[in-house]
Amino acid sequence: MAGEKAKALHIQVAEKLIEQLKAGTAPWQKPWSSENLPAFELPYNVQTGNRYKGINTLMLLLAEREDPRWMTFKQAAASDWQVKKGEKGTMIQFVKTTDQQTKRDEKGKPVLNEQGQPVKINLKLAKPIITSAWVFNAEQIKGIPSLERQDTKSLTWNPLERAESLIMQSAAAIHHRAGDRAFYSPIADQITMPLREQFDEPGKYYATLLHELGHWTGHTDRLDRSIMNRFGTEDYAREELRAEIASLLIGQEFRIGHDPGQHAAYVGSWIKVLQETPFEIHSAAADAEKIFNYLTSIERKQEIKAETSTKFLSTGDEIPYKDTVYKVQGHLKQGRLRMEDQNSGNTFILSRSDGLYGSLLHAKQELATGKTVQKKIIEPLQTPESEIAAHGIKR
Repeated sequence: MAGEKAKALHIQVAEKLIEQLKAGTAPWQKPWSSENLPAFELPYNVQTGNRYKGINTLMLLLAEREDPRWMTFKQAAASDWQVKKGEKGTMIQFVKTTDQQTKRDEKGKPVLNEQGQPVKINLKLAKPIITSAWVFNAEQIKGIPSLERQDTKSLTWNPLERAESLIMQSAAAIHHRAGDRAFYSPIADQITMPLREQFDEPGKYYATLLHELGHWTGHTDRLDRSIMNRFGTEDYAREELRAEIASLLIGQEFRIGHDPGQHAAYVGSWIKVLQETPFEIHSAAADAEKIFNYLTSIERKQEIKAETSTKFLSTGDEIPYKDTVYKVQGHLKQGRLRMEDQNSGNTFILSRSDGLYGSLLHAKQELATGKTVQKKIIEPLQTPESEIAAHGIKR
């Protein structure tokens, strides 16, 4: 145990991954379906409820525990639970890149805010500080209540609708055609997918498409990763490694399952990369988190926009109400609106104090809660398919 703890975390993860890749049991080599209940969950801290990130996620998944709950020895004790005798902790790491300090003026005195409190600023450290911790799984804990997993049937939103909404909000160009390949071409900045009916269940279609959307984030206009690589090269496999880890995260977040696709073409390259450069797994896990954050940020921005837009009437709004449709033609002074009754063609001025304003705003909000996603028209693939710069999987 002492020898294992002495190893850097990325070396431990790389060594364990190599073993599991050879056995076909690596976290992203094992498919899980949205039909399986209870829902699959990624490792999280039982006290904070926060999911572990980056390489820590992989380290805990490699422990192959059924329970996703983890905690430190002190956290267990604080809840009057006990670590079972003889159980060993699993190492994780935290990287500190900034340090919070008090802002000071030219004379070295603290700068105060309007309330008289010192202003705090975050300063980037010249060298990151890495601290290690050891955590225990709930299966190793005595006295902890049984895990109550969420039944996916009890979700208040449809996972597939949520996935479809994200795809539409991304504005990614997606081309469907009969075939057995799904891939992203950075040259055309376009995703090519088999036809929907070629998938035996909807979850697999969306899992595959979101995997390709992960590659899509690598474009120079987005996260700007190195994705212009020829199929079969180590750099190609490195990008696939990032997309697979990201797919695992996205599949859990969206509750759509995880379809690993065909890994045979990559396993050998992954093993070689990890043997020669163990730190690659740290970089890959970090990039996977960036992919996950980029895609979920699209969703968050849309939610904020939708929430804001339903608080008032906006120019261009067309709102069905009482057998007609009212259109907001424009804004006037003092918050008034120029309106049009589209059935009669009559125009009129509407003030916020008018009862109709409140009625139309309520109708708009009701419409927003039941809105459907507008399908995007996808143009046919214009660029010939190429093995260069086309990341994807064969179905």
